[in-house]
Amino acid sequence: MSMAVALDIHPVSGALGAEIRGLDLEHLTDAGFGALHAALIEHHVVFLPDQQLSPDGHVALARRFGEIEIHPFIPKLDDEHPEVVVLDGDQGARADVWHTDVTFSGHPPMASILHMVVCPARGGDTLFTNQHLVYESLSAPMRELLDGLTAVHTAAIFGHPEQTAEHPVVRMHPETGRRALYVNRQFTSHVPQLRRTESDALLSYLYSFSEQPQFQCRYRWSPGSIGIWDNRCTQHYAVNDYDEPRLIQRVTVLGDDPQGAPPRWDHYVPRRVSASEVYPG
Repeated sequence: MSMAVALDIHPVSGALGAEIRGLDLEHLTDAGFGALHAALIEHHVVFLPDQQLSPDGHVALARRFGEIEIHPFIPKLDDEHPEVVVLDGDQGARADVWHTDVTFSGHPPMASILHMVVCPARGGDTLFTNQHLVYESLSAPMRELLDGLTAVHTAAIFGHPEQTAEHPVVRMHPETGRRALYVNRQFTSHVPQLRRTESDALLSYLYSFSEQPQFQCRYRWSPGSIGIWDNRCTQHYAVNDYDEPRLIQRVTVLGDDPQGAPPRWDHYVPRRVSASEVYPG
């Protein structure tokens, strides 16, 4: 029988996030992974500094969570590690828009595992939001409306507007049952049950509401740091405030299909109004 692992956990903010020490991710035991997984579910994003994680160890860690994604658009580390994508700030990989990873897929990832290889002496932090807390902080009438809507997500930012997926605006976490707001600036296109003008206004409000500081944590990276976030209940934003090299490697774990309440309305279809309706009599 494996012994329970006691982790050294320090919350990063009141909303979400924790820094963890006491684990060697390159040689992770089953008990250690169990403790890590429990911490991720509780804190939604966890950070493990001072790790010596090889590409093989990176992939092996991700496989403990589930099936690994081969990202369709981002450059890969090498032919031996197609699971590891490389994000180089000097090559334009600066994700300074709030987003949840790959929501344009019908099967979005459940988690991402980031390895900070090179980071600037200052700047280049990443912010995260707790989308559970965002949803729970909305008024009851707004939550009721959102529970009955879906949203269309698209890969247009990657030059593939034809790649789309439709997900609940509010999804339920498959492990906890807790609801989270599931729309983001980068990939969400529109709410199909609404007029486009109505959809734009609603989404604009939800984006601004969810990005408030009380829902955030901010993490200062160091070389060798590992970050793992639960993609089912978070958004993130890489602060573009640096002019030195910033290079990360990331492996993404595929998840389940987002589940929420069924939509209460059909997709909106403009109705042609007859002249007699406009000018009765």
